[in-house]
Amino acid sequence: MRLLVAGGAGFIGSTFVARRLAASADSIVVLDKLTYAGSRENLAEIEADANLGPRLRFVQGDICDADIVGSLLAEADAVVNFAAETHVDRSIAAADDFLRTGVTGVHVLLEAVRRAAEARPDAAPRLVQVSTDEVYGTIESGAADEDAPLRPRSPYAAAKAAGDLLCLAYHVTHGTDVVISRGANTYGPRQHPEKLVPLFITNALEGEPLPLYGDGRQRRDWLFVDDHADAIALLLDRAAPGGVYNVTGGDERINRDVADVILAATGRSADLLRSVADRPGHDRRYAMTGDRLAALGWQSRVTFADGMAHTVAWYSANRAWWQRARGPGWADYYERLYGRRLAESTPA
Repeated sequence: MRLLVAGGAGFIGSTFVARRLAASADSIVVLDKLTYAGSRENLAEIEADANLGPRLRFVQGDICDADIVGSLLAEADAVVNFAAETHVDRSIAAADDFLRTGVTGVHVLLEAVRRAAEARPDAAPRLVQVSTDEVYGTIESGAADEDAPLRPRSPYAAAKAAGDLLCLAYHVTHGTDVVISRGANTYGPRQHPEKLVPLFITNALEGEPLPLYGDGRQRRDWLFVDDHADAIALLLDRAAPGGVYNVTGGDERINRDVADVILAATGRSADLLRSVADRPGHDRRYAMTGDRLAALGWQSRVTFADGMAHTVAWYSANRAWWQRARGPGWADYYERLYGRRLAESTPA
C-alpha cells in the first residue's frame, strides 16, 4: 500500500513507520508539523537504511492545511493519523492547539478522505484514527468496552473524543472507511521527556527529584510502544469499517510502582521521589477490555518488566537525544509546571 502517516515523526508514529516498512512492501509518506514533540531525528535510522529509506518520504506540514492533505491523500491508499497534542498538563494550561489538531485537523483529514473516495470509489482510502483510553474518563471498577460512554475529563481527552465522534459521524453520513484505535498508556524509546516514564527516567539519570502527583496511586494500563504500533498495523489491514478497537497492555500499575521500577533500574535512591500537588481533574484509573482486538488475532507481547528495562537502557544510552528533545524553553516549562510544586513537596 501507499500510506500517508500524519504525525509520523513523533513517538508512536515513528515506531509505526519503522515497523511497518520492515514488515511490508508498503511505501510511506510522513506528514508532520515538527512541533516540539516531533523530530526528523526519529526517522533518521529509517532514512539511512538501504532497504527502508527509499520507501519513505517526509513532508513537513500541518494536517489542518487542506491543500497539503488533499494533494498527499490523492496518492494514498490509506492514512494513519497519529498527529495530536498529547500532554494533559499542557492542555490544562492552554487548550487551543489541542482543539485545532484534534478536531479541526481530523475534520480536514476526513474531508480529504471523503473527496478521494468520491474520485475513486473502487479504491476508497481508509483512515485509521489513533485515539486514547482517556476518552472514557476515570473507570472506578471493571473496564470500558468500545461501546462505553465517552466521559473525557481534560481538554486533551475532550479533543480526542471529539475527533473520534467526527470519524464515526463521517462513517454513518458519508460511508467513509474509518477505524478508531484507543490505546492504553504507551511508553518506550523516543517518547518526549515531558511524559511520566521518560521524565522520571531522565530525572533519575541526572539525580534530580521525581515529581509524583498526589499520592501516586493513579492506576494505568501500560502498553509498550512496539506492541501499540503493531496493533495499529493490524487494524489498518483487518479492522471492520467504522470499527472502534481498544488496544490494551494487560498490565495495570499505579504510578508509584512505575516510579519504584525506574529508581531501581537506574540505581537511584527512593529519596529522589517527591510527592507534589496533584494536577486538576487527574483521572484515577483507566481500564479497557481488549476482546474486540483479540478477536482479530492480536495480543501484547512485551511484558512491563522487559519493556521498562529496554526503555531505561535506551534513555541511558541516548542522553544526547533527550537533551536535544528538551531543547529551548524546557527550563521555563519545567519551572512553570513543577517549580512551586517541588518547593512545597514532601517525601513520597
